[in-house]
Amino acid sequence: MAPRSLASVSEEPSVNDHRRLGRELELFDTDPLMGAGLPYWLPDGAVVRHVLEEYVREVERAAGYRHVYSPVIGKRELYEISGHWDHYSDGMFPPMELGAEQVVLRPSLCPHHALIYRSRSHSYRELPLRIAELGGMYRSELSGVLGGLTRVRAIQLNDAHIFCTLEQSVDEARAALELIGRVYADLGIRAARYRLSLPGEGGKYAGDPAVWRRAGALLAEVLDGAGIAYEAVEGEAAFYGPKIDVQVVDSAEREATLSTVQIDFHQPERFDLHYIGRDGARHRPVMVHRSLLGSVERCVAHLVEVHGGAFPVWLAPVQLAVLPVSEAQEEQARAVVRRAVRRGLRAELYGPGDGTLGARIRAARLVPYQAVIGAREAGDELAAVRLRDGRQPGAVPVAGLLDRIAQRVADRGAGLWAAA
Repeated sequence: MAPRSLASVSEEPSVNDHRRLGRELELFDTDPLMGAGLPYWLPDGAVVRHVLEEYVREVERAAGYRHVYSPVIGKRELYEISGHWDHYSDGMFPPMELGAEQVVLRPSLCPHHALIYRSRSHSYRELPLRIAELGGMYRSELSGVLGGLTRVRAIQLNDAHIFCTLEQSVDEARAALELIGRVYADLGIRAARYRLSLPGEGGKYAGDPAVWRRAGALLAEVLDGAGIAYEAVEGEAAFYGPKIDVQVVDSAEREATLSTVQIDFHQPERFDLHYIGRDGARHRPVMVHRSLLGSVERCVAHLVEVHGGAFPVWLAPVQLAVLPVSEAQEEQARAVVRRAVRRGLRAELYGPGDGTLGARIRAARLVPYQAVIGAREAGDELAAVRLRDGRQPGAVPVAGLLDRIAQRVADRGAGLWAAA
């Protein structure tokens, strides 16, 4: 049976549904006074989000992207130029009056990045110019499709725009697709399928049909060159151009788009973008849109379901739980926590005041590493190690344990305890 659309069902959450797990694990929650589709992040969820954001910034920097910040509002005129006002206003919040002007919460980052590009003159020698941002955007989603972190009204988007020559556009789009594959491998995400999203019937789509066909052909070339099987689907394109959508499936077998790559001729034309070519003349750049993670909210929702809350070591909210057997070992346990934190690890004390040792072990069941410290361990600078997967490697030196965990975090490895 084909996966269902993310917005097509609203059934009771399954065991691994991120809405249930996210609240049980105290990652996020909502409040009616904040409003539907506006979740807030609790401390453990904020850790996951922060680590994920820093990770993707690191990946992007290594791939030659420069990061920017841009405002979350813009004048209505900006979105009239970009085409959002004519083709996407149903998904935007109403304008706000600001003196004689109207300003709008942005539904997308691309118009702002087009202005950033336009603010300076550019030579062909600078291209490709890769601009990235983890930025807020806002969609006026109907209340009937909102749910958990997958459909929200305030979105933190991992977005980037590459300004390049036509000759560079296929290579840049292909490199973006490869980067998505690398990120998925690090996060343990599996793509369900790849979709070439094309225009359908109606007036939703802006621009010349010939330009659309050109952009679609380039994206097909990217997919074919990468040897990726895909399905071409009409009616799923953005209003300004076709796109490659990387689809994932959630715990209820509903399908959603997580990552995208787009080749856009429309907005460079609308914003009159140009660069000076080798011939000294002005030329129009191509704008490649790409998002490795999609929205941080939807990505975290998917990760919660993929891992059932048992995140990879480098992404786990708490990486090491330190459990003194009794109050006599509590100070030694606190010292281990302090040492771990100095190493850059996320460690917490599960002390005797939190219940019996068995109860504390169960409470820390999703923490990758548990270090139990009894009288013998405290006297010899040891920790009796328990792993999240049930294995018990036994008593090891605390320094060695911290080295192992730090190395596993640095490697972003999937395993917990390889042979020394």
